[in-house]
Amino acid sequence: MDQIAVTAASGLHARLEALDLLANNLANSTTGGYKLDREFYSLFTASDGASGASTKLPVIQKQWTDFSQGTLQATGNSLDLSLSGKGFFVANSPSGPLYTRNGSFQLSKTGTLTTTEGFTIGAVGGGVIQTQSQNSIRVTPDGTVEQDGQPLGQLELVDFADRSFLDKTGNNYFRNTNAKLASIPAMDVTVAQGKIEGSNVAPAELAVRLVGLMRQFEMLQKAVALTSDMNTKALDGVARVGSGS
Repeated sequence: MDQIAVTAASGLHARLEALDLLANNLANSTTGGYKLDREFYSLFTASDGASGASTKLPVIQKQWTDFSQGTLQATGNSLDLSLSGKGFFVANSPSGPLYTRNGSFQLSKTGTLTTTEGFTIGAVGGGVIQTQSQNSIRVTPDGTVEQDGQPLGQLELVDFADRSFLDKTGNNYFRNTNAKLASIPAMDVTVAQGKIEGSNVAPAELAVRLVGLMRQFEMLQKAVALTSDMNTKALDGVARVGSGS
């Protein structure tokens, strides 16, 4: 295949991956605590073993997550909690701890504070937050949970020195993929009760990005079609010369 066509085809593949990321971001623009995914482009060098020729092809080397703060939205629900600053709530899933910015919590039948998926919320020193009555709870800015004037525990709020090892699990959770990277207590973070952190997706920005990607896609399609047409004409010319001789 022509080198120009190969490069254009690689560009098309990269743009398709970018469109998938963009579509997922747009689909979660109203998901509480969702963090935007972005792509990081690079060049892949492909070599032809027979001729020794090499070609640099555009690829998406990796995707990365934008952990910037989302807008806090008031709900009036005492079980809705949000974080201002860097940090995560800890959710105890059956497969290990997960980390989330989505503080849309609920109480289980036994009165334990959980996520909407039923994962218990971690407390400082281990254990969980267990209510003692049907009365509402109060959460202070440092994450201390109180009920009827009595402390029930303090929410465990953690962060990581290197967030690049946090992989998304679903749309609202992250898992630490580096066993050597331990979580650390979150610093300069406050808890707000009755509020939810919205997604940090900016739909207007993504709409502009979508238009740009579609234009790039069309240009690359034209490049593939043009090189294909040129090759076809070149083969036809060779065939006519051959038949004339």
